[in-house]
Amino acid sequence: MNAEIIAVGSELLLGQIVNSNAQFISEQLADLGVNVYYHTSVGDNPARLKHAIEVAQKRADLLIFTGGLGPTKDDLTKETISNSLGTTLSMDNEALESIKTYFQRVNREMTPNNEKQALILTDSHVLKNENGMAPGMLLKKEDKAYMLLPGPPSEMRPMFETYGKQAILNLLQKKEVIHSRVLRFFGIGEAQLETELEELIVNQTNPTIAPLAGDGEVTLRLTAKHESRDIAVSLLDKVEKEVLQIVGEYFYGYNHDSLVEVGFNMLKKKSLTLSCAESLTGGLFQGQLTSIPGASEVLSGGVVCYQDEVKKKILSVKESTLKQYSAVSEQCARELAENVRELFATDIGISFTGVAGPGPFEGQPAGTVWIGLSMKDGRTKAFPLNLGGGRNGNRKRTAKYGWHYLIKELS
Repeated sequence: MNAEIIAVGSELLLGQIVNSNAQFISEQLADLGVNVYYHTSVGDNPARLKHAIEVAQKRADLLIFTGGLGPTKDDLTKETISNSLGTTLSMDNEALESIKTYFQRVNREMTPNNEKQALILTDSHVLKNENGMAPGMLLKKEDKAYMLLPGPPSEMRPMFETYGKQAILNLLQKKEVIHSRVLRFFGIGEAQLETELEELIVNQTNPTIAPLAGDGEVTLRLTAKHESRDIAVSLLDKVEKEVLQIVGEYFYGYNHDSLVEVGFNMLKKKSLTLSCAESLTGGLFQGQLTSIPGASEVLSGGVVCYQDEVKKKILSVKESTLKQYSAVSEQCARELAENVRELFATDIGISFTGVAGPGPFEGQPAGTVWIGLSMKDGRTKAFPLNLGGGRNGNRKRTAKYGWHYLIKELS
């Protein structure tokens, strides 16, 4: 079965809200073995919605609509679909009583237009709305199926999970599972990753391999299709093993993992404490860590040492180091990492110093960065970076590289 998701609402096209419903429904349909090839967004306009329906009918078996089921004049989804299919609308008495009960409970007057929310496509299967007013519905007509869901995610998601998924399963003669796994990589570009994995990607069948770049990282989505979830998982395991044999040095996590979470969990598992000296990142690295509950178990503290005087007076960087090598140097990064570790008496000290941009500083071009790592056993390392982004992009990427090098060291 192929599906198309049609989100109705001018607010989507105006950028006032994000279409998170389509993402959620796509994930749910993948688990049911239903392919989603198109997402469509259309405004509150009957003519344009009718055209979207006609287009979707040519390329999908299941059309899922979200939004436009409310009481106002611009909520025209049901009416437009009814006209397009040549069917009628009927009052669902159970939904109407539920709406009346709600208004009585909150002691508010029910205006006549609220009755409109209880209208359904005649002969459709009703999906109860236990978190709002307008019910959803599923209508099978000829060789197509039409599912209508409310727009608010707080209503749509529980409705789909409780009633919508089972209604779709009832349409399917064969339940095929689509199981996906995302592998996350850092320190390698999308082009290089694809080149390294070219043979695997060219010869892919089931599972499929799809690279995707975003926010300084690269992911691989592995997708297997099979009637048995266990067999689908075993197919993914096999391909993952082949991928990691080639580019495993850049791999750090799965699915929704982040570098920050992986680094935090490794520190916590090893009962290690961390302190930070941040110049160009200005506290960004520590801010990322403290966004995680329980960060105090690993983070002792840190210093934002933006000016050289702070580097000297608080973190005891030698004046000779700053004069001979400058603040943007391997030597300064090493001293910062060692001295902040000693200052806070932690197991690890990490430092960031460099030129965020937009222009050069002390003869160093924008994007020149040094990251220092000092371990309690006496090992100190410094890692150079040459970044090519804008000021804030360089700062964000520097913080990510800090986590990347920390994870590698802890591994």
